[in-house]
Amino acid sequence: MASAWQNWLSKRFKIDYEKQLKQSDVLVFIYQQGYLFLVLILITFIAGVNYANNLILGFCFLISAVLCVSFYLTFKQLHALKIEIHCYEVGQVGEALHLDLFFSQEQKQARYLWISVEGQLHQLQINELKKLFRLRFLPAERGQFHYPVIRIWSVYPFGLVRAWTYLYLQQVSWIAPKAAVSAAENKNMHPRFEQDVDEFRELKDYRDGESLQAVAWKHAARGQGLYVKVFEQYQDQRLVEIHYDHMPSPSHEEKLSLMMGLAEQCEQMHCAYSIFLPNAQLPSGTGEKQLMQAKLLLAQA
Repeated sequence: MASAWQNWLSKRFKIDYEKQLKQSDVLVFIYQQGYLFLVLILITFIAGVNYANNLILGFCFLISAVLCVSFYLTFKQLHALKIEIHCYEVGQVGEALHLDLFFSQEQKQARYLWISVEGQLHQLQINELKKLFRLRFLPAERGQFHYPVIRIWSVYPFGLVRAWTYLYLQQVSWIAPKAAVSAAENKNMHPRFEQDVDEFRELKDYRDGESLQAVAWKHAARGQGLYVKVFEQYQDQRLVEIHYDHMPSPSHEEKLSLMMGLAEQCEQMHCAYSIFLPNAQLPSGTGEKQLMQAKLLLAQA
């Protein structure tokens, strides 16, 4: 029963990029103090009839009219309001992911709204023709991020009636892994700015006969196996190839985090880099667009 109700809600209140609230999109019902108001109406009506007191009956009809007007005024707080959604394609674990809500109306009208999402409650006042409101999320896992249900409601002006609607977003964002760089890699990436120092490129499996001085002993101490640190001359090579198979970790998620860390370090040092995954790869490049493509690639891995 609960799943059927949720399916009905998600179909009725779904939103892709924009939506103008119609009558069928706004739900209205009595709110908290409104129940006390109903009791007051009932008491005054019974008293007015029993005592044949027109003054009490007149007061009963007056407060009944106030309740009826509340339904209309509260409904108008949401009706005809246009909502546009803008979400970012790529985010990252541990960093804020923003969702922009653009509210617009054809004529200036004071709207006093509440926005509820994931237990957070935000107050919003709209006096202009267009207003931006930004929601903030903190993704905890890599992969596809589905936005939670957003509820927008109002109890203006008397708090007797509540009008509300839901936003079931059809858009999703991709969340890249959190950047992680081991101490050995971080130590050897900094000399990139010193032209007389070798540049760290990658870690590869140790083979018999290779120099023990190049072994990544910190990884060996952690029980991650024997790896050899590979360096390149700064003058001869400014391209870093980030290979999934060369990451010093047996965990898939840790490998992706290490690759993300290397990509961010390359960006900080303005060094071109390419990424190689088992089923995909990113050509060499640098800049903000390259970093976004790297995040998207690692998010979908």
